[in-house]
Amino acid sequence: MEHAADVDIALDRDVFMRTLVRELATSLETVVGLQEASGYISLVGQSVGEWINESYTRALAVDRLSRKQVAEVMVDLKQRIQGDFHVVEQDDGRIVLGNRRCPFGDKVLGRTSMCMMTSNVFGTVAARNLGYARVELRETIARGDAGCRVVVWLTPDPDAGEREGREYFDDAALARREQRP
Repeated sequence: MEHAADVDIALDRDVFMRTLVRELATSLETVVGLQEASGYISLVGQSVGEWINESYTRALAVDRLSRKQVAEVMVDLKQRIQGDFHVVEQDDGRIVLGNRRCPFGDKVLGRTSMCMMTSNVFGTVAARNLGYARVELRETIARGDAGCRVVVWLTPDPDAGEREGREYFDDAALARREQRP
């Protein structure tokens, strides 16, 4: 008779945690719907974004990250959690990121509400440092795309309400940005 510890099953802390998040997202989507589930996950993503922003600003010994550092943090944090994000292009108005591997792995498939973690973490980090962000998830692995394409807009646009994406604000950071020569 084999012992449980001797059998070969795909179970470790990482698989367990990714499965846990997926099942939480599934339960939320089933009970309250996709829109509300995305909202709940957004709240968690905002808290995680605050924690990540604080961790990087403290480690880099800065009060605020520059636009270039914001892009570097977005890529680095995703690399650390086994995503494969990279900067496609960036300028003063936006940061475009691509991704070939989701940190949630195959657990994200069909669970688009889980993408709110990326949206909120990126949006929170960008807004806390640059004053504003609108995160547009153009392509996502969760929706069945081959990879992700995320555009983080850095300047408010009066027509933004008509476009896809979620807006993030930090009034103090936006005021500092507008006062710069």
